[in-house]
Amino acid sequence: MKLCRYDDDRLGLVEGASVLDVREALALLPARRYPLPPGDLLIAHLDRVLARARELRASARRKPLAAAALLSPVANPPRIIGAPVNYARHQAESAADRGISFGKEVKTIEEYGLFLKSPTSLVGPSQGVALRFPERRNDHEAELAAVIGKGGAHIPRERALEHVAGYAIGLDMTLRGTEDRSLRKSLDSYSVLGPWLVTRDEIPDPGKLELSLSVGGVVRQRSSTRFLIFDLPRLIEYASSFYTLHPGDIIMTGTPEGVASVKPGDVMHCEIEGIGAMDVAVRAA
Repeated sequence: MKLCRYDDDRLGLVEGASVLDVREALALLPARRYPLPPGDLLIAHLDRVLARARELRASARRKPLAAAALLSPVANPPRIIGAPVNYARHQAESAADRGISFGKEVKTIEEYGLFLKSPTSLVGPSQGVALRFPERRNDHEAELAAVIGKGGAHIPRERALEHVAGYAIGLDMTLRGTEDRSLRKSLDSYSVLGPWLVTRDEIPDPGKLELSLSVGGVVRQRSSTRFLIFDLPRLIEYASSFYTLHPGDIIMTGTPEGVASVKPGDVMHCEIEGIGAMDVAVRAA
């Protein structure tokens, strides 16, 4: 199933060119009081909500998908986890481009480990990317994103995908500079997730997905998750060896070669096989 959040935080099922309003299914979510437990409430109870959404499908009000303002399918991620330099060809282009490396040695995820982005950087495709420092280089990084559905620590690789709720397209926007990576990637709107959440059962192998990003009709990034250095099961195993994962955690799996700068007025068209496509506009903050 394809589950989306749209307009005024409505819950929708995506079917073809339509979105079905199944927000009544949210009534199944339990009430929570302060202090709130870690995790996204919808993702933590996704199976119950999806079952109710299926019941509502026949009578649900339909809206053209093109007229829906798509938000991030995850509203309250505890963490956004990044995988730096997780494609060998991206390492090569980073080392060759001082606008990316700033003269520093470029290593791979095997030496860098993971990094965290602020959850406040998260937006959906309809909200677009706002460049706070348009005079500096701001790069697009298209990635497969996985949303954790079942939390846990020390998750073994062979059981890792059982902890995934679903998949989406991720844009890990990056402000280039000498500051710490997490700071330069945590600006408001610098994590885009969308266009919807595709449930795990629809993607039998996340390690064999084609992905691409184009700007103005020109393809800039085109690759496959087959070329990940740490594939998704290894990323989950690795991350959960350091901290407990919670429902709603977003793992951005890394970007392939072809990263480049964007400017206000650009529109990034992102596609991932089995998930779909989204257009994300760029503007000045």
